[in-house]
Amino acid sequence: MARRLTAQLPLDAWHRARGARMVPFAGYEMPIQYTGEGGGIVAEHEWTRTSAGLFDVSHMGQVLLSGEGLDEAVEAILPIDLSTLTLGRQRYSLLLDENGGVLDDLMVSRWPGNLYLVVNGATKWDDIGHLREHLPDAITLHHMDEHALLALQGPKAVDALARHATGEYALSDLTFMRFGRFEIAGHLVTIARAGYTGEDGFEISIPAEAAEEIATLLCAEPEVRPIGLGARDSLRLEAGLPLYGHDLSPEISPIEAGLIFGINKRRRSEGGFLGAERVQSEIANGPAKTRIGLKVDGRLPAREGAKVFAADKEIGVVTSGGFSPTLGAPIAMAYVDPAHAGEGQALEIEVRSKRLSATVSPMPFVPHNYYRGS
Repeated sequence: MARRLTAQLPLDAWHRARGARMVPFAGYEMPIQYTGEGGGIVAEHEWTRTSAGLFDVSHMGQVLLSGEGLDEAVEAILPIDLSTLTLGRQRYSLLLDENGGVLDDLMVSRWPGNLYLVVNGATKWDDIGHLREHLPDAITLHHMDEHALLALQGPKAVDALARHATGEYALSDLTFMRFGRFEIAGHLVTIARAGYTGEDGFEISIPAEAAEEIATLLCAEPEVRPIGLGARDSLRLEAGLPLYGHDLSPEISPIEAGLIFGINKRRRSEGGFLGAERVQSEIANGPAKTRIGLKVDGRLPAREGAKVFAADKEIGVVTSGGFSPTLGAPIAMAYVDPAHAGEGQALEIEVRSKRLSATVSPMPFVPHNYYRGS
């Protein structure tokens, strides 16, 4: 029998029992969409926009860092200002190589005495190796592979989750990019108000052995349905969020990617992190290319790798593209010459040997609905 080349999620059998079509992704077998009533990428996309979708993102890496001199050690690697990251808050940051290329984008949270990182599934083993290589021996790295990760996303996510999450304060007290410790069905969990869809929602770190019980409990709520990778991708594209391995790579800098907000103000001027020389140079002088949004005329989507033109001049390439269910039109992200990145500029994309008209659009394509408090 052939050796299995992909790993299984803790919820593998749970997904299959619900009609999931499983595909290889980031080294795991993952649900791309579900069959039956309410299933399919467009239906799942629209359900998440209007109600609440449950995504299994247990392929992502959860890492806990601790030890003496932790903040100083991490700041030597990440362009983050940890002096302003207080207990109960999380922040977007970037893992860069020595040349300022993006190795990964990640979330950093301040736990009591620890820093908790969530990294992308496709890069987590390389990320862990990179961290171990560059962190001093005094820092302990624990890969939390005994935990699963669920994302409950959508405008009704708070209603469904609040019926089950109990803690020292109400779930509704969490605002965007804050987290807390709660209990669900007797299991201690960590819940952050964040996500990758542009909608309000939560990411829930749970013991792997409790994943099936908690997923079943949440999907029993009338607002909640399981959602696959297909809708996750179309949602994040509408939200203008880059995907590692497509819109981000070691060949791309955070300035080119438009992610300067992931480099805190103090670090932009002081440097002192891996890749700082390139980052500071591009802040001062501008990058060689820049990530833009494109709205495409007609119905034919432009996919990754399609060439972008200004008149007869090739100026860039599409890195993500697809049909937007919310807008009813194709959209894309691309890297182009900054001289052609102005909002409203008319460009063309080559698709199937045809030139499609496109217009540079601000991102997000669909407004974010993060909950920042009343």
